[in-house]
Amino acid sequence: MNRQVQLSQRAASERGEGKFKAVLVTAILIAIVYSGVKMLPPYIDEYQLNDTMQETAKFASVTRSGEEQIRATIFRKIEELGIPATKDQVKVTAVNGRVAISVDYTVPIDLTFYKFDLHFTPSTSNKDII
Repeated sequence: MNRQVQLSQRAASERGEGKFKAVLVTAILIAIVYSGVKMLPPYIDEYQLNDTMQETAKFASVTRSGEEQIRATIFRKIEELGIPATKDQVKVTAVNGRVAISVDYTVPIDLTFYKFDLHFTPSTSNKDII
């Protein structure tokens, strides 16, 4: 009888460990998903901005667009995406058909339990096609 009591006590304690592990693993998975939801959108926005910058640089060298026109096009995309950058942070150089565009900005991330900044510096350049 004594042996049965020991086995039942051991089984009860093992079941408690399993529940704790399950709760811990679930909490870690939730933290990972939450962090991903907070951190992924700025990376997607940066990718879309970089794509627009490359496209604008290609067409600007063909159409001979001016620096202010290129800057305005890029800044419209920045506003559309909700990127926290100013027009002054958009650097454009258009000389002899060669166009270079760069933007330097920081996105603050608040994970409730930890705050930090993501720093992005997308840039592109295109040589004269003609």
